[in-house]
Amino acid sequence: MIIFGWAVFLASRSLGQGLLLTLEEHIARFLGTRGATATMGNSCICRDDSGAEDSVDTQQQQADNSAVPTADMRSQPRDPVRPPRRGRGPHEPRRKKQNVDGLVLDTLAVIRTLVDNDQEPPYSMITLHEMAETDEGWLDVVQSLIRVIPLEDPLGPAVITLLLDECPLPTKDALQKLTEILNLNGEVACQDSGHPAKHRNTSAVLGCLAEKLAGPASIGLLSPGILEYLLQCLKLQSHPTVMLFALIALEKFAQTSENKLTISESSISDRLVTLESWADDPDYLKRQVGFCAQWSLDNLFLKEGRQLTYEKVDLNSIKAMLNSNDVSEYLKISPHGLEARCDASSFESVRCTFCVDAGVWYYEVTVVTSGVMQIGWATRDSKFLNHEGYGIGDDEYSCAYDGCRQLIWYNARSKPHQHPCWKEGDTVGFLLDLNEKQMIFFLNGNQLPPEKQVFSSTVSGFFAAASFMSYQQCEFNFGAKPFKYPPSMKFSTFNDYAFLTAEEKIILPRHRRLALLKQVSIRENCCSLCCDEVADTQLKPCGHRTRSSYSANLSGCLPSTWCCK
Repeated sequence: MIIFGWAVFLASRSLGQGLLLTLEEHIARFLGTRGATATMGNSCICRDDSGAEDSVDTQQQQADNSAVPTADMRSQPRDPVRPPRRGRGPHEPRRKKQNVDGLVLDTLAVIRTLVDNDQEPPYSMITLHEMAETDEGWLDVVQSLIRVIPLEDPLGPAVITLLLDECPLPTKDALQKLTEILNLNGEVACQDSGHPAKHRNTSAVLGCLAEKLAGPASIGLLSPGILEYLLQCLKLQSHPTVMLFALIALEKFAQTSENKLTISESSISDRLVTLESWADDPDYLKRQVGFCAQWSLDNLFLKEGRQLTYEKVDLNSIKAMLNSNDVSEYLKISPHGLEARCDASSFESVRCTFCVDAGVWYYEVTVVTSGVMQIGWATRDSKFLNHEGYGIGDDEYSCAYDGCRQLIWYNARSKPHQHPCWKEGDTVGFLLDLNEKQMIFFLNGNQLPPEKQVFSSTVSGFFAAASFMSYQQCEFNFGAKPFKYPPSMKFSTFNDYAFLTAEEKIILPRHRRLALLKQVSIRENCCSLCCDEVADTQLKPCGHRTRSSYSANLSGCLPSTWCCK
């Protein structure tokens, strides 16, 4: 959770600096009208190059400033892609040009060590944020992310997303300059194939920008060359991690409808059909590619004649699964309901479908990615605040195991545990003993001392639950198949006692789920005199009162009273 606390700090910090800046402007104007010398008033004029290198001494700076006209330099029209940047006031010393690569690597190194939610963001992250307030600085940061983030660090792509998400929005000029610098096309995707980190990082940057931008800015970024580059990265000769992040970038571009149509017309679904066969691959990197390919085919890039996965998956042996109706908005859940993945910049969470109030219970999780996840137990009162960074273990009603940072989380506080960092393929066990009021966590069969803090707030109503940082994935086993490391004490499994109807087991793709929600809304608003139930028929105004007191207006033009007959 600490990572999302930094976002709040940076936002409040920028607000405070903006208020100081406004005060300085009024003082400058006031003194100017009194006939004061230009030294103070003009030294308050903030420049847009606050992060750039400066070798000029203080006296030279004052001489330069005295020549600056008193007109407000920020009164010029601003690029609508982002709000105006904050400049530097007299209370801020000029910075020497930073070693951007060093700052990026420092941020990557410190991510897994900062665990106190009251801590300020690290110096490296604050400095990068300030440098990115100019076009030149933003371009330096982006190029450094592509250049230096190592392939082997499991938090590398997440740090790219974190840093870019906290940087100011780029201007149109900065985006244009970036595309010129990268000069991406299909041929570039084939170069440096022996060094996949560059291509993985480039795709991660593009995906983050596509998610952060919207509308025309996102459409403009997806040039023919960038589309060709990402599609080329999906070819089988590419490194699997390059394929994964190229696909994720295309998913995020497809959040804009015009981009979605452009990508769909490239016959991307033909490539994804091949890749979805990797969904059960023993290689955990390929498995991620397969998961995302299958999810894209079911939710975004539909292929004519292909049966949706939820229509053919065998769910007969599954009695408990992740609850697709009790999940934060951007988490991806597999059609069999036992695997979840987050590719958003937020902290996504989910609970399972089965709740326990007494006895001893156990489930296992297979780690597919070795980054930040908080997995454990939560009650219905536990909060899912994905954009604020609150997940499992971040309130008094839940407790979580974090194998990346080697922490136990309770009530947004953490303490270290003695297990080694988890890795792909590891099995984490979760035992809940409501008789003894304790939770026990296992890594590949090795248990930690019991945790009991949560029972001071609640003693029943527990669900298996998990929260995911960007690009993390794991698979749950609630007892539908044998456990790898069952504990020695007697326990029960969710799958032995839970029950789900065939309809409750279905995890619909997003487009089907939205259509269903739309029909539910129509049924609530349908004319009580004309309609007993809603069919797939054309809606027509009827002039009668609707059942509900509000207007449906589902398509943006429906009347407040209408009939589905």
